[in-house]
Amino acid sequence: MKAHASSILLGVQDMDRSKRFYTEGLGWKVERDYGVSVFFGSDGGSLVGFYGRDGLAANVGTSPEGSGFSGLVLTYVVRSEARVDEIMAEAENAGATILKPAATLEWGGYGGSFADPDGYIWSIGYSAQGEDQPYAE
Repeated sequence: MKAHASSILLGVQDMDRSKRFYTEGLGWKVERDYGVSVFFGSDGGSLVGFYGRDGLAANVGTSPEGSGFSGLVLTYVVRSEARVDEIMAEAENAGATILKPAATLEWGGYGGSFADPDGYIWSIGYSAQGEDQPYAE
């Protein structure tokens, strides 16, 4: 198995709320909307989509119940500290919960994190230390 995700599916409680957060709040474009699932334009990266939480849990054979930190963090690397700040502000204005405000990180990078309406954690970061970063933009 290669170190690559063909798609990332997030189980959401309220499909309409999640679509509004990502489209109106963060500017994502819906590529395919099947009602029970929604996929966004990937701009060359892994396909990201939503699926109803109960249905997604049933598809993979687990319970939809759960709380607290899931052990999953979605990372979004950008090319400047200013862009980190812009994305964090967009997310907060869209209704995200800021978990860690953007600031200089102990290892020298710059970043912050937020949780979307379903609690999925996004880490937004920048580092001038490497030239071969997995930039999202």
